[in-house]
Amino acid sequence: MNPSRFKNSALVIAGHGSTLNPNSSLPTLRHADEIRRRGVFAEVACCFWKEEPSYREVVRMVDSAEIFVVPNFISEGYFTRTIIPREMELAGPVTKRDGRTIRYCEPTGNHPRVTNLLLAEARAVAPVVPTSETSLLIVGHGTELDRNSAAAAQLQVRRIAATGLYPEVLAAYMEEAPLIREWDLFTSQPNVVVVPFFIADGLHSYQNIPVLLGIEDEPVAALSQAEVFRHNPHRLRGRNLSYGSAIGTDPGFADIILDQAAAAAPPA
Repeated sequence: MNPSRFKNSALVIAGHGSTLNPNSSLPTLRHADEIRRRGVFAEVACCFWKEEPSYREVVRMVDSAEIFVVPNFISEGYFTRTIIPREMELAGPVTKRDGRTIRYCEPTGNHPRVTNLLLAEARAVAPVVPTSETSLLIVGHGTELDRNSAAAAQLQVRRIAATGLYPEVLAAYMEEAPLIREWDLFTSQPNVVVVPFFIADGLHSYQNIPVLLGIEDEPVAALSQAEVFRHNPHRLRGRNLSYGSAIGTDPGFADIILDQAAAAAPPA
């Protein structure tokens, strides 16, 4: 990547956001701060579906003639294919409007480097546990409304399984089989490591999934109060279970955002 290529361009990072959980937008804002610190782009802005500024507003907030829009989403789906293009009035990968060029990039979750980040998080939450005696679970939402969510998790499972580091690498979901609440029924190793395949540590990763795993009896009140990430391993159902943070919180996503922008730039 040539940093000087973007010195006159704007970067817009499009996240989901939440009206219920202020931490939902936090990773996106942090990645934006890091990219801003590096001085790669003339402007760096964020926008959200459920928070301000909105997708519709953000283009008017930047002055650059060339704008790169990177969706900070874990997979291709309804938001990346329909909502963001509709709200930003994008015609496709390249939109020319009012004398400006808007380049729509691939979502962050599509990047090959995500696999390495998942592996790093799995090791970070269970550093002394032998991988040869560990089942690794990649947890997605799973829904009949968006098959791409499950497909993205399954792709990561195949990539990690191909490394041979773990004897068992599986995808599990909140709303479809195999259900994460039944994790002990489809894993066979004495150690189980669970990594949420989400952009942020939101309601799913710090409230819903811990209850489904059996770590918590009921949803915890707030992320700042949650102890679920700090007491690995948990002794549950005769296994040692370690639980990680949502993969999108990894600082490495700043590099992925830059890579997705670079991939959308025309050849020099």
